[in-house]
Amino acid sequence: MRQRGIAYAFTAAVMLLSLITLAFQGLNLGLDFVGGIVVEARAPEPVDLARLRPRFEAVGLGEVSLQTLGNDRDLLIRAREQPGGPEAQQKAIAAIKSLLAGYEIRSTEFIGPQVSHELLRNGVLASVLAVVSISTYVWFRFEWQFGVAALITTFHDVLATFGLFALFRLEFNLTVVAAVLTIAGYSINDTVVIFDRVRENLRRYKVMPLTDLIDRSINQTLARTIMTSGTTLAAVLALLLFGGPVLRNFSLAIAWGILIGTYSSVFVAAALLLHLPGLRFGDVAATAGDPLPPDPGVQPIRSPQ
Repeated sequence: MRQRGIAYAFTAAVMLLSLITLAFQGLNLGLDFVGGIVVEARAPEPVDLARLRPRFEAVGLGEVSLQTLGNDRDLLIRAREQPGGPEAQQKAIAAIKSLLAGYEIRSTEFIGPQVSHELLRNGVLASVLAVVSISTYVWFRFEWQFGVAALITTFHDVLATFGLFALFRLEFNLTVVAAVLTIAGYSINDTVVIFDRVRENLRRYKVMPLTDLIDRSINQTLARTIMTSGTTLAAVLALLLFGGPVLRNFSLAIAWGILIGTYSSVFVAAALLLHLPGLRFGDVAATAGDPLPPDPGVQPIRSPQ
């Protein structure tokens, strides 16, 4: 807690940079949110995506996404909506089919602006509802002060992830929305563990200053936090390095979320309790400047000087 000023400054900088980047640069929305062409085909033999991608890039359709579906013969091709109306879309579909000579074309669709806008709205709504629902749960599970701290911390983690994708112009699609929802749940998991230990220690050490009590709570849960985050990050890094381009943005979002979520749980979430008045358990109040009165039934334990 002695270094919480540095953590506050870093957190404020991350949130401010994310907001500025989102306001002036925006997200690089994927096909799910801007509409486009989707073609599903089956190849006569296993597909080599690395050799097939340059052929699609040379056609001039802009960004084209290629991925296999369940096996190495079923192929999904997605291209952005082409300028020029319905005729331009038909020409683009014809160009894609010409590159797939010998393939069985199983389906061809066009995702219009109305559908893509609805997907974007639902994705944003899902993210907002997830953050609010998680904070409401913490509010009822603990006290309203914990709910406010959880709301700020989870919002910070989600906003930082949006900011990362906006800053580096990474494609933002429904897969990344799923990653954002995962980040919100993962981050609050660490936060709840620390909050639960803070609550236990508030009942146990009733004359200990709140800053020392929070430090003690974080130290008591730190090994668990490091082991959980470290093992999860190792698995996600394997996906990021070896999962291929289809999973790259999803894995990157999860990896970043683990790092920023662990940081915020340790350095931000509990520290915010110092600035929220009226933290109560039974008839005992805890504030940063006014330690809890001693309980005759509990031997007071003071932090080492």
